[in-house]
Amino acid sequence: MTTRTDSPTLTTGTDSPTASTTRRLGTVRTSPIGLGAMPLSVEGRPDADRAVATVHAALDAGITLIDTADSYHWHADEYGHNEELIARALASYGPDADRVLVATKGGRGRPGDGSWTVNGDPAHLKRACEGSLRRLGVEAIGLYQQHHPDRDVPYADSLGAIRELYEEGKIRAAGISNVDVAQVRLAREILGEALVSVQNEYSPAVRTHQPVLDLCTELGLAFLPWSPLGGIGRSAELGGAGVEFAAIAAERGVSPQRVALAWLLAASPVTIPIPGSSRPETIRDSAAAAELVLSRDEMARLA
Repeated sequence: MTTRTDSPTLTTGTDSPTASTTRRLGTVRTSPIGLGAMPLSVEGRPDADRAVATVHAALDAGITLIDTADSYHWHADEYGHNEELIARALASYGPDADRVLVATKGGRGRPGDGSWTVNGDPAHLKRACEGSLRRLGVEAIGLYQQHHPDRDVPYADSLGAIRELYEEGKIRAAGISNVDVAQVRLAREILGEALVSVQNEYSPAVRTHQPVLDLCTELGLAFLPWSPLGGIGRSAELGGAGVEFAAIAAERGVSPQRVALAWLLAASPVTIPIPGSSRPETIRDSAAAAELVLSRDEMARLA
């Protein structure tokens, strides 16, 4: 099996269209692969120097989308750790960092014991957005996403707060996460043109949100698969579904993870995978998936 390396091998299939160099996310174009920044701040995170080096490596590799959240931290008193890290990394990169779209999320919390909480109260979402604006050091957030529906708050009320943030100019575009088809349709109705993306779990091992992906494809909404490689600590075996991906990777001379990301890109023109990474070499390998086009026969083997 070929492992992820610092020197990607780029391979193009002969009976599939060429991979797109960018993908649409609302009114902007981003790299086909984004950086999921959560591993840089949660349990098992790298030291600050390696974390910044990972972000810089992503930008060097052409990645122009970084996904973060106010709840991406480890200890209870580190609220906003990941957003502050991303802001520092971009500031130290130089003027080319201006091309990066930073997507953040609000509406979840981490008490510090490894658990997650959900808060979809409209007032909380507005306060959360204000905090994200401050930590990121921007006048408007490029993409602001409600992190998770709250069963104790009518979803329409939460979405209404996101709509108000958009109308106030505090966010340039809106996204939703961890949703079903009905919630996507409701968000489309309430947010209108502000809604540009949906972020759900989707990977070789987890395909339960195929109906949501199909709807996003129909509506032209960007679909950002989180944990596209199976999640933190499980990417080596792609969440337990990596056998055929590994076989194709061996045939192509690339990593199974690169094959998995290429498969996600081929699944729909609206997919923008956001693999997490805590090392420069792995995000370089992930970015190279944009140049790997799988053949129709290979896609059939991975179905």
